[in-house]
Amino acid sequence: MSVETALQLAREHDVKYVDIMFGDMFGILHHSTVPVARLDHELFEEGLAFDGSSVRGWKSIDKSDMNIKPLADTAFIDPFREQPTICFFGDIYEPRTGQLYELAPRGIAHRALNYLASTGIGDIAFFGPEPEFFIFDGIRYASEPSNAFYEIETIEGPWTSSHDDGYNLGHKIRHKHGYFPATPQDTLMDIRSEITTHMMNMGLEVELHHHEVGTAQCEIGTKFGTILTAGDQVHKYKYATKNTAFRHGKTATFMPKPMFGDNGSGMHCHLSIWKDGSNLFAGDSYAKLSQTAIYAIGGILKHGRAIQAFTNPSANSYRRLVPGYEAPVNLAYSATNRSAAVRIPHVNGDKARRFEFRCPDASGSPYLAFSAILMAAIDGIKNEIDPGDPLDKNIYDLPPEELAGIPSTCKSLEEAFESLEADSDWLTAGDVFTSEMLGSYLDYKKENEIEPLKIRPNPYEFYLYYDA
Repeated sequence: MSVETALQLAREHDVKYVDIMFGDMFGILHHSTVPVARLDHELFEEGLAFDGSSVRGWKSIDKSDMNIKPLADTAFIDPFREQPTICFFGDIYEPRTGQLYELAPRGIAHRALNYLASTGIGDIAFFGPEPEFFIFDGIRYASEPSNAFYEIETIEGPWTSSHDDGYNLGHKIRHKHGYFPATPQDTLMDIRSEITTHMMNMGLEVELHHHEVGTAQCEIGTKFGTILTAGDQVHKYKYATKNTAFRHGKTATFMPKPMFGDNGSGMHCHLSIWKDGSNLFAGDSYAKLSQTAIYAIGGILKHGRAIQAFTNPSANSYRRLVPGYEAPVNLAYSATNRSAAVRIPHVNGDKARRFEFRCPDASGSPYLAFSAILMAAIDGIKNEIDPGDPLDKNIYDLPPEELAGIPSTCKSLEEAFESLEADSDWLTAGDVFTSEMLGSYLDYKKENEIEPLKIRPNPYEFYLYYDA
């Protein structure tokens, strides 16, 4: 979409306000709003100044000035605003140099794509993310010196079958029994359809939606995009989901593991690399992949534990990555096998040839997750990293002695950070991820997530130890 087309879109919808959005290093969407009178060619060329010191992990206050430039081809009309509003994603610039800011996730995705081209391997990378989420009727939580608790409310919950709450009509979904049930068990059909309509009006191409395995868990399938547009799409996906739920007096979360005893929410990522209009992952090797694709898998499996610092970036992520809940906990690859970290789906035709990395979740920045995956794939291709033989077995049922020989995913965020600190040269190649960015990201997460969690008692600890 050109600037002229974006301006015409604003006129057609009698827009009153312009919203400019960006995602931070931790996956949170931010925005600033200006009157439509400021929507002209100069806004796209000059951008808007803002305070970078107020964004977590970015600028110190003495160097806080930053600039965001809206991108015309990201335009969409916000379906949730009372005053007609046109939205744009923006790229973040360092005003002192005029360059993309090195800590901004979308800028890192730009650099990853440029690095791919500089290697001569390919010129475009396509990502197909599959975020899962929960929609609850209510959520209560607290973490204070004198108390800590959380309480989830959902009419689908099997624990509500004895509640005298005025709307208990049965048809509850038992834990792990939520995949594809019809209504009335699936209480979220209509709200998913409404989310889907909003997504399509925002420019997303939606392929399907359905109830997922967990109680109150959902998925909406959208079409793949480039490393940049797919990152934008995840932010739009989450924005549409959260705002639609909020309108209905419900709450949507992409937290990986909000509910004990049930499956968590992932964001499986499909990847293919192309050059001159041809899919480099199509070939005659295992599962009709090319040797290039096999090497790319080798890079992802080799760096899989370090990648998790970005693909599984919350402490809660590791409540999901445990055996017994359909999450991939072993760094292996296989065709059509959902127990492996890398799955090669059955597809028709070479254009669709790809593989799926099943570890990620949607609790962080999609741009950083995709950039880390791409950089690992590039490293695998450049260095011809052999992933070994595929594992065409149900890994969950392997005997302990055979399972012991398969590398596992990290068991905690701290372990993922230790893996990244020991294995980061592949990320900093081409200055895609800089040492300043990695240091800022790791330091913030350690100080505000890892260390505080270590010193807080968990309610279950009272169950285990209070009588000690």
